[in-house]
Formats: sequence, C-alpha cells, structure tokens
Amino acid sequence: MEREIQGITGIDRVIHEPARLAIIAVLSSCESADFKALLHLTGLTKGNLSAQLQKLEEAGYVGITKGLQGRYPHTTCALTAAGREAFERYWASYKALGDALKLPPT
Repeated sequence: MEREIQGITGIDRVIHEPARLAIIAVLSSCESADFKALLHLTGLTKGNLSAQLQKLEEAGYVGITKGLQGRYPHTTCALTAAGREAFERYWASYKALGDALKLPPT
C-alpha cells in the first residue's frame, strides 16, 4: 500500500484536473467527439472547454481537427496514442490505490 500512496505524488497533473479528466474520460470511450458533444457530455462552458482542450493538445494527449460542416465551423477531438497511454497509466494508478485501501471484510 505504501507504494500506491507514494505514487499519488507522481500522478499526471495534466489529466488529474477535473475538467480535463472529464474530457479524457469521454474521449477514451469513443474514436472521436465533436465540440458540441463534449460540451453536452462534460457540462463545461465553451470557454472552459476550449481552454482545457488547448492544454490537452499542448501535452500531446488530444488531436484537434477544425473544419467546416456546411457553412459552419466544426471541431472534432480525439485522444492521441500518447493520450490513451497516459490515461491508462493514470487509471491504473488510481485503481491500484483503491485496491490497496480496501478494508478486509469484517
């Protein structure tokens, strides 16, 4: 258990921020999602979603494609291979900690 608890200090802080974690969680369950779907599924504001996507893109965790759908701007986001790997490591760390902290049955 000591190793799992000490591992918390090395957790990926880019992913750990709640808004970014919500975005990564949504994107990990699909091939890609457009901006409107992410707005709806995460409950973030447009400005916050944009800012968090930018941070995830800068970290190399999310790829963003901008284009037009008809005459309207359309943004699609997807996890990169590095983003999927980082989320898997993040999730494995938290799962290991949760497993280590379980109390024995009484």
